[in-house]
Amino acid sequence: MTQKTRYAIVGAGSRAGMFARAISQEYAEFARLVAFCDLSQTRMDWHNRQLQARGQAPLPGYPAADFDRMIAETAPDCVIVTTVDAWHHTYIIRALQLGCDVISEKPLTTTLERLRAIFAAKAQTSKSLRITFNYRYAPAYTRFRQLIAEGAVGQPLAVDFSWLLDTSHGADYFRRWHREKANSGGLLVHKATHHFDLVNWWLNSTPRQVFALGDLLFYGKKNAEARGERYDYARYTGVPAAAEDPFALFLDEKADFRGLYLDAEAETGYLRDRNVFGEPITIEDTMTVCARYANGALLSYNLIAYAPWEGLRVAISGTRGRAEMAITENVAHLRSDSAAAEASKGAFKQTEIRVFPMFGAPYTVAVPAGEGGHGGADPLMLAALFHPAPAPDPLGRAATHWDGAASVLLGIAANRSMQTGALIDLRELFPLEGMGRR
Repeated sequence: MTQKTRYAIVGAGSRAGMFARAISQEYAEFARLVAFCDLSQTRMDWHNRQLQARGQAPLPGYPAADFDRMIAETAPDCVIVTTVDAWHHTYIIRALQLGCDVISEKPLTTTLERLRAIFAAKAQTSKSLRITFNYRYAPAYTRFRQLIAEGAVGQPLAVDFSWLLDTSHGADYFRRWHREKANSGGLLVHKATHHFDLVNWWLNSTPRQVFALGDLLFYGKKNAEARGERYDYARYTGVPAAAEDPFALFLDEKADFRGLYLDAEAETGYLRDRNVFGEPITIEDTMTVCARYANGALLSYNLIAYAPWEGLRVAISGTRGRAEMAITENVAHLRSDSAAAEASKGAFKQTEIRVFPMFGAPYTVAVPAGEGGHGGADPLMLAALFHPAPAPDPLGRAATHWDGAASVLLGIAANRSMQTGALIDLRELFPLEGMGRR
């Protein structure tokens, strides 16, 4: 009989559900979920009800303050960290110290000091620390990586990358805990860590110098009032005045939101549906970043959080040509249960990759369709995490703590540049060259 790997999840918000389902269903032959740990008993109870609905026994739920006791009593081999970003380092470090491997949601952490503390703890153990950069596994992004690795553009020299978050998904970062930079590090840490990791991976290099500008230009009370708009409510659910607000999110319209957030409010005080034109909001919604990489390539990156559609436009130009990718995403997870049921969850609406050789005819590259969350990425990532003999990974999609550091450092440096107006040299912050890359 196969010895099952034992997992515990700390952080029982919505993201924990993906891991709990995978461990208890698709990979139950190889994996066993042994405990939840969270600030909220209500949220842990909700996840246990999902397990019971699938015919499985409920698991013990431990208060966050009893994390050490959970490790001692349930003996997990690996801890999965899905907490608020600013707390990742706390549980990563302690799990490593207690002899556990760790899988952490992105971003690895939110500040330079916390990153150094994580690496200090990692240096004291042989345990692994993996980061869940699921976008690496999306068929479109994987195909783009293959093109660059195969030399379709020659030596990459310049990356032009724009990511648009729409007024549903983008606005959601301004409804919840992410809107306060102390929790999330801002969107250049929380969200852009995905995009910076893709660029690092595509280029097979690491950033060295960073300059950034950004501001809160659309969301927030002052911006709304400057446009002649006024919203007097602090949240949306249960507020009649918000019924016609196109930015409203009503937690009572979706079972997951009711069970994980609305029902837990009396216990946690956390409001999942705060007014995006309220206060406080301490993150930016409009950002531009320039970076120079160790291999000489230059990056121009833009992130907008209030676009009318969601997706990306990216181009890599090199010594032999240019590759362009355009993706329009379909974001269904924020819709009411009835509306989400009608949408194709996780699928990209439109994907196109074009290559323009320097002295040849341009051509379109076929991209295989993906099934499942994040354009087909989530199922492939989960297989790589939980199957004892995952498929070969010649493109190196499995992300280590070094990959987590490289992506988050670009965001941390960008935040520092926005604050100081200076060009930031990452070599003065953290020894990325220790990764052994160019």
